[in-house]
Amino acid sequence: MHCCKRRRVIVATPAPTPASDLAAWRKQVAAVLRKSGKLAVDDEREDPEAHLTTRTYDGIDIKPLYTRADAPDPSEANERVKVAHTERADSSAWDVRTLHAGTDPHAARCAVLKDLECGASSAWLRIGDGYLPLGSLGEVLADVYLELAPVSLDAGADSLAAADEFLAVCTERGADPSKVRGELGLDPYGLLARTGAELDVVRAAELAARVAVSHPKLRTMLVDATAFHGAGASDATELGISMAIGTAYLRALLDAGLNVDTAASQIAFRYAVNCDQFLGIAKLRAARVLWARVCEVAGASEGARKQVQHAVTSVAMMTQRDPWNNMLRGTVAAFAAGTGGADAVTVLPFDAAIGQSDDFARRIARATQALLLEESNVGRVADPAGGSWYVESLTQALTDEAWRVFQALESGGGWADSWARAEPQIWLSRARSERGARIAKRRVAITGVSEFASIQEQPLQRPAWTDGAALAQALPQVRDAQAFEALRDRSDGHLTRTGLRPRLVLRTVGDAASYTPRVSFVANLLQAGGIEPVYDAPMALRVACLCGSDQDYALYGDAAIAALRAAGVKYVMIAGKNSRTDVDESVVAGCDAVAVLSALLQRLEVQ
Repeated sequence: MHCCKRRRVIVATPAPTPASDLAAWRKQVAAVLRKSGKLAVDDEREDPEAHLTTRTYDGIDIKPLYTRADAPDPSEANERVKVAHTERADSSAWDVRTLHAGTDPHAARCAVLKDLECGASSAWLRIGDGYLPLGSLGEVLADVYLELAPVSLDAGADSLAAADEFLAVCTERGADPSKVRGELGLDPYGLLARTGAELDVVRAAELAARVAVSHPKLRTMLVDATAFHGAGASDATELGISMAIGTAYLRALLDAGLNVDTAASQIAFRYAVNCDQFLGIAKLRAARVLWARVCEVAGASEGARKQVQHAVTSVAMMTQRDPWNNMLRGTVAAFAAGTGGADAVTVLPFDAAIGQSDDFARRIARATQALLLEESNVGRVADPAGGSWYVESLTQALTDEAWRVFQALESGGGWADSWARAEPQIWLSRARSERGARIAKRRVAITGVSEFASIQEQPLQRPAWTDGAALAQALPQVRDAQAFEALRDRSDGHLTRTGLRPRLVLRTVGDAASYTPRVSFVANLLQAGGIEPVYDAPMALRVACLCGSDQDYALYGDAAIAALRAAGVKYVMIAGKNSRTDVDESVVAGCDAVAVLSALLQRLEVQ
């Protein structure tokens, strides 16, 4: 057993798994897989675990079972585990940070105050470029005690001006400079990647050198990796890129005259966390290990190697369709962020992908963290995943892969030179394509969108974002659900024009027990594209799909297909793998659902 330092919470370490138990488990798994047809009945040598292993976008295998043998060697990993386990400065919880991205200073002032009164502990403000106007910080922060509530600025190309304005507000309010905390949010390289706008790195470093003396608890430089996540970066690529940018800022700060410990204290990091719980935990743990190594090589003392992390629930995972599921996605992501060790966590409202969030959505976002902290007491345990063979193995694998990405960027001359040669852009483009292919084939399920969609759903309406949310992006920002939602938009347009959804006939053969699985599969697929499946409808519809078992296809298929053709059906599909020559297409699990549905909408004359 080991004891977490925080609040003396005792966590039991699992006993070693006996080899005999592992062999018995494999035997039972193999038996189940043979019944399902995944394993050959007469092959005793085939590995059952291989059929249950999945692979991440970084090529890391996720096994169905982990044992002590999978954990990193303790003799080599003690320092790594110690860094991954590092506790937050505030030992009781993480910082609940809410985002304010409106344009009205008075409305922002009221929203900031309400958030702080209802569970938030810091404010994240977007300024300039169509968000809060420069010159409005005094009004927006009028009710905020700046020594108590940290403020994080996000001002893009106006970051230097916004930083000066915030420092002036602190002076006017008489705030103690030694107690003012937060982030000024200067991220020149991230800004260039996100929007193509430029911010002078040298001037940013010079400001950091002044702030380090005048306001020692403020961090000037920010490495915002969320734009790379939104552009399709895998977890290891996001981490490797963040290390390269962080190292570039560290060098700039050293050139500005800061010592390495002070320079490191001027840099904060922002990461996106999605609803893959364990990958999110491992990613934040790995990020701390990586940054500690960078700081160690740079000569920083052990106390200065801690990475300050702000975790944000992923925009890429958010959906516009069936957005209520985003509450669950946000809860899982927030849990991963908190238990992964983030110092500050932002849960985006469930309607953030649609438009400007209403009060209810903002309240639910706050309450999500309040529930985790106050009711579930998640913040009271230090590194709860530490010691898990799975999480430790995954942390090590992500660390190794991210370090390879970082080394590739460094060997290319550092981040600025690599970006100028478009090397990271090529990686991200490939990653987007791979992720898009997995989603299109529904190997990555999106509940309410690519799986279990409801065509009766009424889209949620929200006021459109202001110009600031629609700025030109140097890096494309892609949500996972976009391709399927575009199909649903076409269906909605057809409904508006004609009064009906695009429809497709499902023709069954055999008994219900035989055809139901394939009917369910096809109906689920069709509704993901906004196509209404109909049964026993007049055969005037131009497209139909035959559903039944392979045995029933052999018995009744000829007659059923002939009847469809005689009734005027122009295009006949069949559910399941089939080599028949009298059908036009077969649909199977693992097909490119986006391509199939798009072609169907075209055949159904949906614009």
